[in-house]
Parts: sequence; structure tokens; C-alpha cells
Amino acid sequence: MADELKIRVYKTGEEKPETVVTIPFRIVRIAAKLLPKKAKLALQEEGIDLNEIADLAKTQSVKGTLLKVEKEAENMVIEIAIE
Repeated sequence: MADELKIRVYKTGEEKPETVVTIPFRIVRIAAKLLPKKAKLALQEEGIDLNEIADLAKTQSVKGTLLKVEKEAENMVIEIAIE
């Protein structure tokens, strides 16, 4: 199983993330309730369920970037990775 779930929120065109949320996998289900409001809203708007990602990481040897969402209208990029 992977060690951490990383959620990074960038402004479009920026290399350094505006927000980084690191969640140890052993507490991902609890931590999903504690995410910053901006990160939680962005994930919900895209239909991303952290519990499903946690289940995926438990059952398969998945590592690296899982998805990248580019929201041009909001000048935002959301990246979710297992590291």
C-alpha cells in the first residue's frame, strides 16, 4: 500500500502549488472530512471521492499521478497523486 495521498492545487501556469494537502493512507477516510474547504469543494465539483482512491491504493500497486483536472475558467489545476 502507498504511504500518502497528495492533493495539489495550482494556479494555471504556475509550477509551485498554491495548496498542498498530504494525507497518510491509514487515516484517509477520516482526513477527507478535515480537508480545507477550497480543496474539498474542488474535488466534489469534479466528482472525486477520496474513499474510492483509498480503496484503489489498498488493492493495487498504484503510484504516481492519478488524475489532473484543469479548470481554465477558474485558473486552477488540481492534481491527485499517490506517493
